[in-house]
Amino acid sequence: MTFAVTEPCIRCKFMDCVKACPVDCFYEGEDLLVINPDECIDCNVCVTECPLNAFYQDKDLLSEQREFFEINRRFSQIWPRATAPSTPLPERDRWREVPNKRQFLRMDQPADP
Repeated sequence: MTFAVTEPCIRCKFMDCVKACPVDCFYEGEDLLVINPDECIDCNVCVTECPLNAFYQDKDLLSEQREFFEINRRFSQIWPRATAPSTPLPERDRWREVPNKRQFLRMDQPADP
């Protein structure tokens, strides 16, 4: 099993998970982090570190979040690895409580955050 980053992370990227990850399985886009499911060791550290509750195990993804498993797989193949926290998004606190953020995720995000 593996974890997937889901909708709450969009436009937030608090990065606590990146600092804690023992295997560096995170990849960073402009407004979202993703996990490479082939590198994740299912250690659960990201879940406990995330202030947004943005992580779900693949088997526990809610039906409306299932597409995020493929989003994680796809973008982890093209975005750069996140091994250290980057500069926080300036409006991340404003976006923290915004529901239904999927519409704001750009599927054409560049490879460089």
